[in-house]
Order: sequence, then structure tokens, then C-alpha cells
Amino acid sequence: MKKFLRGGFTTGASAAAGVKAALIYFSTGEVVDEVEVTALDGTPLRIPVASLEKIDGDKIRVEVVKNSGDDPDITNGVSIFTTVKKIPATEIIFRAGLGVGKITKAGLQLPIGEPAINPGPRQLIKNVAAEFGVVGLEVEISIPAGVELAKKTLNPILGVEGGLSIIGTTGVLRPMSEDAFKRSLVPQIEVAIAAGYDVLIFVPGKIGETIAKKIGLPDTAIIQTSNFIGYMLEAAAERGISKIILCGHIGKLIKVAAGIFHTHNRIADARLETLAAYSAAEGLPANEVQKILDAATTENAAQIISDNHLERVYEKIAARASFRAERYLFGKAEVGTILADYAGKILGVDDAAKKISKILGCEFDYGKIAE
Repeated sequence: MKKFLRGGFTTGASAAAGVKAALIYFSTGEVVDEVEVTALDGTPLRIPVASLEKIDGDKIRVEVVKNSGDDPDITNGVSIFTTVKKIPATEIIFRAGLGVGKITKAGLQLPIGEPAINPGPRQLIKNVAAEFGVVGLEVEISIPAGVELAKKTLNPILGVEGGLSIIGTTGVLRPMSEDAFKRSLVPQIEVAIAAGYDVLIFVPGKIGETIAKKIGLPDTAIIQTSNFIGYMLEAAAERGISKIILCGHIGKLIKVAAGIFHTHNRIADARLETLAAYSAAEGLPANEVQKILDAATTENAAQIISDNHLERVYEKIAARASFRAERYLFGKAEVGTILADYAGKILGVDDAAKKISKILGCEFDYGKIAE
């Protein structure tokens, strides 16, 4: 039987619900335990109100607990506080409270210095205010847990500092699809371009990021791809990026050498087979090739390569990963590759990666541990 996933509401809709509860109180003195907010796509949302209190004489603070449904969202169950004050103005002034970030880099939807309250949530709040005929408001949004939660997001990379973003295109939160997750990675490229970079470093995870920073590659040019290397390569090429370094664990990037551009292990693997094939081509005896095929991980296989003094194979694999990536892009960008192990030791670098690194002002000894 097919399981239907439950939807929920966004942080933006949570804040809009807080504004509505506050405006009801301003209008009638009533403390409500639920409000209806119309999402930007017309969907009616019934949103519970956890608490409402009057503070500083003329402000109302409302708590709404975020409900993400079945979406694996880090803010599920987190309290969103919206503090509302009527002001003698013809606009709504948005402020970032505790746990809500501010924009520090160009390339996002908002100017530098603005609270990270995205256009969708702002429009939702404006729509709520219009229901009451209110034009002048000061709205501060706080997520106390957001200071720590933001460290688990791409916000620090994107240039949102101090907390989370208040997000949501419509206000309705539907369980995230793979496509939606892929699209959420692309703004990193926009931020890097806005900072003046047309050369990027793609890292599929923390290992690649750590190494890239250790060897002096610029932080703003480092782009997290997760498993979606092919998708991100295309996104970069479409935006005019001319050169890309792939930097990461050999267990991920060896798949690219085999022409695999979605690197999740449930989609495709062939890590050991690829390593065995290249090692055999470099002269590894058949019995040792079989040991690689029987190894549990690429880390175990790397020990076999080390025992046979065949480390040159990594440069061949790096060059092949770059070749396959360039072919995937039909030559729209030049690609270089840096391969590493779990300890942060750089195993192999191709000539293209060395050349592109120099363009970024970085020359390094890739035989050392990136501690």
C-alpha cells in the first residue's frame, strides 16, 4: 500500500500565523489558540498558536510550534516567536531576533544587511496585515534554537549569519523531494558568482571541504554538492562557470571516474571494481586485484595499493574523473580532481587541478595530511 506523506507549514507560515494572532488580539482582545492563514498558492492552513503574551506595553509576542509533517526538516517542533508592534508608518519593518540570521553576502534574494526573512514569508505577513487594514507594523521573528540549528545548514556557506532563514515559497511545507533538495544547493553557486568567482571547488562532503580549506582554496568558492555532482556541474556550466575542481573522498569521486554522477550508494557503486581495474592496468598482480575486489571499503583497498607501492594509480583515477566530468558537460568547463582518504591525506591530484588551484592563488604539497 502506498504511503502518503503528511504535509506541514513553513517557518514563514508560522511567523505569519503569529502576526495574525497578534492582530486579532489588537483588534478584539481575544487570545486565540488557532488561526487560518492562506498560503500564497491559495491553500488554507490551520495553524495552532502555542502562546500569546503582551510585552513592553505595546508589543505582542506569539509562539507557534513549527509542524513539518513528514518532511525531514530540522525546524520540526521548534518554537517560532513573532513579536508584533503597530507603528505610525506605511510599511512593515522586518527585524531578525535571536536565532534568525542576517544576509552577509550578495547573490541571495535579499540585500546584504537584511534579516534573512525571505520574500515569500514577507508577502504572507503583508497579506495578513492587509486582512486587518493595517499598513504600519514592526515584526521581529525569533527562533531561539536557530543559533545552533543553523550550524547544521548551508547558511554559513551561503552568507546567512547568526541563525536560520525564514523560508517558504508559498507557506505550505510538502515533504521534500530529491529535486527540491538539489535545487536548494544551487544558491551556493549564485553567491560565489556574486562574489566574483568563475572558478569553483565542488565538495561532496566534509572531507573535501576540510581539505580545500586546508590547502588555501577560497571559502566562498567552495560548493557543497552532496551526491548530486552531475546536477551541480550542469548548474555551474549553465551559469558560465569556466573551471571546477572536484575535491573529496576517493570513495565518492572514483564513481565519477566510472561515469557515475549521482553518487549515492543506492543509485550506483562500482568503487572497488573501478579501483581494481585501474590498479590492474598499472600492473597490479591478479591475486592482489582480487584482494581489492574482496575489500570491504576503498580505505581497505587503499592499503593493498600502498603495500604494492602503486600510489601512482590515484593520479590516473583523478585524471579520469576530470575527463568524464568534462565530457558530461560537453566541454563547457575545465575540470580538475583532488582525491583524499578519510584521514585527510591527499592521494592524487591531476594536472588540471594543479593548474586551476594556481589560478586561485593556491599551490600545495598534496602528499601531506590535511589536519
